Amino acid sequence: MANIVAIVGRPNVGKSTLFNRLIEQRKAIMDNQSGVTRDRHYGFADWTEHFFTVIDTGGYVVGSEDIFEGAIRDQVQIAMEEASVLLFMVDTMTGLTDLDKEFANVVRKSKKPVLVVANKAESVDRFQSAAEFYELGLGGEIYPISSQTGEGTGDLLDAVVKYFQSDGQEDPEAGIPKISILGRPNVGKSSYLNMLTGKERSIVTNIAGTTRDSINTRYKAFGKDFILIDTAGLRRKAKISDAIEFYSTLRTIKAMEESDVVIVMLDASKGLEAQDMTIIGMADKAKKGIVVMMNKWDLVEKDSKTADTTKKEMLERLAPMDYMPIIFASVQDKQRIFQVMEKAMEVYENKTRKISTSKLNDVMLGEIAKYPPPAHRGRYIKIKYMIQLPTPSPTFVFFCNNPKYLQESYRRYLENRMRENFGFEGVPITLFFREK
Repeated sequence: MANIVAIVGRPNVGKSTLFNRLIEQRKAIMDNQSGVTRDRHYGFADWTEHFFTVIDTGGYVVGSEDIFEGAIRDQVQIAMEEASVLLFMVDTMTGLTDLDKEFANVVRKSKKPVLVVANKAESVDRFQSAAEFYELGLGGEIYPISSQTGEGTGDLLDAVVKYFQSDGQEDPEAGIPKISILGRPNVGKSSYLNMLTGKERSIVTNIAGTTRDSINTRYKAFGKDFILIDTAGLRRKAKISDAIEFYSTLRTIKAMEESDVVIVMLDASKGLEAQDMTIIGMADKAKKGIVVMMNKWDLVEKDSKTADTTKKEMLERLAPMDYMPIIFASVQDKQRIFQVMEKAMEVYENKTRKISTSKLNDVMLGEIAKYPPPAHRGRYIKIKYMIQLPTPSPTFVFFCNNPKYLQESYRRYLENRMRENFGFEGVPITLFFREK
């Protein structure tokens, strides 16, 4: 069994703060507002050479009819089923509550090892008051800690690792390509992730801003292994209304920066909007592979030429970022949803492609001979040879005399010939010109 620790409890007891401390990153959004965490959130931690996965969960409220709290309960149940150890977190500041007692009945049914973690025990009085949580009847010790300062977490982790059956794996995601799903709020990103995985991995509602944290999911298809990342919707800066949305945006940008390929999802019923172009521009600037997914294509009135016409108009607006594939899909109708993933995998292959120096020179020197660089005020420009640099995205250096006189139009010509000959669809190419 894998070493998996799930942090569970009622809202606002400090679960995300402990999660961030254990994984030693500020990965989960923390706020005093109840219900900030909604989906299951995974990270990796280690203690005394034991490696384990940590799951952060939303606050469990028994019997609530709130749309989010009902969905959060489902997410917590899934996390508890996956876990090998449960950390039932309570709050020494507010003491034992009815919500704690009701949730204790839920935890008891799981039949998993449970450690009661009494958080916010920064003072002697709160540390001593932790004893009241024995009333929950879950057996074992109560572990008073401060997830804010880290006090007491060492003793807690000493107890946790005793339940592990192996030392675990240091980082199960190391070396696995990452594909993030970006887009404006409510374009269908979480629905797409759930459709691909066949699980309710992310909470889905019609309310914009449902997803707050970036959600990582291991995904295997077509003989490949990937990490899929669902992200919060990206609004224009002027539309960001509170701190939680601000931090959601930061998490989304960080997820994009850590990805190899991004699927930029658009709402086909609204077309290519300014914010969509901003998101695509961010991914291009970060040198990520890009696939554009026009979701909700089922809502568009169309004929046999609509897709081609729409694609042509979009690429004209996106130029010079016109190198990316555009796929018209519908998550609702399951139309071309797997084709998007196949294309994302192709783009990843393009992004990591290495071309031998001999082949690169044979092909490109031939293209240059067909159409040499234009002279500048009587100065002829001769490109002598080129190499590919060992960078995360395709980067090439062209050695020539007088590189400063090379016109932008000719640089674009060379990039287009590179794409034509070596198939870099969906990937930004960087060309440097150095004097030799």
